Amino acid sequence: MTEQNRDQIEYWNGEVGQRWAARHAALDAVFKPLTDALFKRAALNPGERVLDIGCGAGKTALRAARTVTESGRVLAADLSAPLLAVARQRAAREPASTAPIEWIEADAQSHDFGQGAFHHALSRFGVMFFDDTEAAFDNIGRALGSGGRLTFLCWRALEENAWVRVPREVVLPLVPGCEPMAPDAPGPFRFADPRAVLPILDAAGYRDISCDPIDRTLTIGHSVDGSAKEAVDAATDIVVDLGPVARLLRDRDADLRESARATVAETLEHHVRDGAVRLGAACWLISATRR
Repeated sequence: MTEQNRDQIEYWNGEVGQRWAARHAALDAVFKPLTDALFKRAALNPGERVLDIGCGAGKTALRAARTVTESGRVLAADLSAPLLAVARQRAAREPASTAPIEWIEADAQSHDFGQGAFHHALSRFGVMFFDDTEAAFDNIGRALGSGGRLTFLCWRALEENAWVRVPREVVLPLVPGCEPMAPDAPGPFRFADPRAVLPILDAAGYRDISCDPIDRTLTIGHSVDGSAKEAVDAATDIVVDLGPVARLLRDRDADLRESARATVAETLEHHVRDGAVRLGAACWLISATRR
């Protein structure tokens, strides 16, 4: 296991993973338009065997299991024990007509999923964090075998993602000494330039590679009664506690975090419409077939 793998495992099994687990329903609601686009492209069929990479709290694996029905199979992998614990609890409430799901705490870069064991591998924002991207896609490809399909979402550039850019711009001046992340380092915007990933897929033995821009408006927070304050409070919780801005505030003192929260809330007030805070998101939807 490399140092970066170790860092990712510690990050997602610590306080961050626990926060994401506790707020999984809110995140699933925010990302629903993007999840819908992923599954429309994946076009899963009953009876198929599906590998979910970076399954998190289980939303995508559960949806895959419903789609492939009891005649199919789903294996869902993630580094985070807290998120997997929530996923298993959610799966226990699923009807018998869904496919069986095996939940495993594993690094998809190196875990042996079996040779040609799956018809389809999919991922909602789970493939940008590998230490060795080439090894990871090759390993996933072995699990697919010839003719297996890969479908995943990854973020486009930060500048195109207002849901991150808008709050980040007002938080950055409050965070001294924040170094920008190297473009090729593991992180959410690692594949903002598709040239960082498409040649890797080709070299790893994939064909019929497609890369399409997906633009959606995300509802970051909404209110039940239509009030702006409730919507802003909900959106601020997502941005400050769970979104990429949360990384900027990690390990900062309580006063700075509170100041950042107030600043973000003030900024998001300008984006409330009809009782909801909505901001744009921009992704790449990439699919390929294993040669």
